[in-house]
Amino acid sequence: MYMKVISGFALRPLGNEYLLIAESVNLVNFNAMITLNESAAYLWRNVAELECFDEQTLVDLLLAEYEVSPEQAREDAGKTIAAWRDAKLITDC
Repeated sequence: MYMKVISGFALRPLGNEYLLIAESVNLVNFNAMITLNESAAYLWRNVAELECFDEQTLVDLLLAEYEVSPEQAREDAGKTIAAWRDAKLITDC
């Protein structure tokens, strides 16, 4: 399944984590702060400008950047997609 990042979020460093800041009041969820760890921020930076991406895109990015097994990369990519969906940061293409 292909998906895309919902535009209007800026990634900002905060200590050892990163915050996704809504640039429009329409995107703001006042009940949640969206934080990303280093690897999730790396993925976000690499897919934010893509028209569409899929789980394999994230797997490939993780394998290129980190020393993880393909199985671990797939598991991490799936968890990241689920978290981004729950936070309403991505939508289907």
